[in-house]
Amino acid sequence: MQALRVERLSDDLSGVALVDWPAPTRQPGEVLVKVRAASLNFPDLLMTRGAYQFKPEVPFTSGLELAGEVVEADPGSGFAPGDRVMGGNKTGAFAELACLPADRLSPMPAGMDFVPAAAMGAAYATAYTGLVELGRLAPGQWVLVHGASGGVGLAACDLARALGARLIATTGSPAKCERIAALARPHAVLIAEGRFRGEVAALTGGHLADIVFDPVGGDVFDESTRCVAFGGKLVVVGFTSGRIANVSTNIPLIKGFSIIGLRAGEYARRFPERGEAIAAEIRRLAEAGQIAPAIDRVLPLSRWREGFDAMARRELVGKVVFAPGG
Repeated sequence: MQALRVERLSDDLSGVALVDWPAPTRQPGEVLVKVRAASLNFPDLLMTRGAYQFKPEVPFTSGLELAGEVVEADPGSGFAPGDRVMGGNKTGAFAELACLPADRLSPMPAGMDFVPAAAMGAAYATAYTGLVELGRLAPGQWVLVHGASGGVGLAACDLARALGARLIATTGSPAKCERIAALARPHAVLIAEGRFRGEVAALTGGHLADIVFDPVGGDVFDESTRCVAFGGKLVVVGFTSGRIANVSTNIPLIKGFSIIGLRAGEYARRFPERGEAIAAEIRRLAEAGQIAPAIDRVLPLSRWREGFDAMARRELVGKVVFAPGG
């Protein structure tokens, strides 16, 4: 089979190659899946550099998220050949076949195709865990979502709007504003540069944001501490800006807001019953047509470099999805 292998760590993807590789051998407790679609996530890019908190042993097959059809599973696993499933396991998705633990897979939402299913799991689990499970989002609250052109940012926008929040989206690229506005349908799209607190205050009538969802970090995080309403929550999702910010503890004390660290995958592993409930709620919302992932482009796996480069250059608005075998 073809598989995208990280053979050595590098900053320029020179250690990554699409190769012929033996098909995986299923172990007890695992499910063998024919991969129909696999989506690119920012951690996939970071792992090629050794810059993500999870550092798999090199060499490894890249890709943390997929959708496909069950080829083989244990009796009693809840899966049977032909079942349409989605899920992920940190690595292994960018291949024609993948083996995953049964508890890392779930049925695809009814009526959904493989491409959106592959793009839904990680992004929406992150958004739901941050906004609802930890952020306690309520209808009518103001939500400020940074990095709204990325898969996670757009998922947070989509979910917040579906749950009745009043949404402000931000981006660092003026060229992306029109497309973000069309996809996310927020109250406004702001450029997250310099001092943007005044714009947030004006849009919210001086209330500011009840929840700030921040995958960007750096200067955006610094200004976000000025944008949180009293009693609000600033959810730290990541650091795509490249700088991990610091905060003086007197700021959240005086303003009465909470800073919440978000690791959705780890949260689901530590609290599996909550992880299952989150996945079930995301599936319910998808089947009801209330949420759907935004796809920037679909590429054959042979054009993997195009997708990775577009992510590295921050060109994307939505997710890249690869079709193995192409």
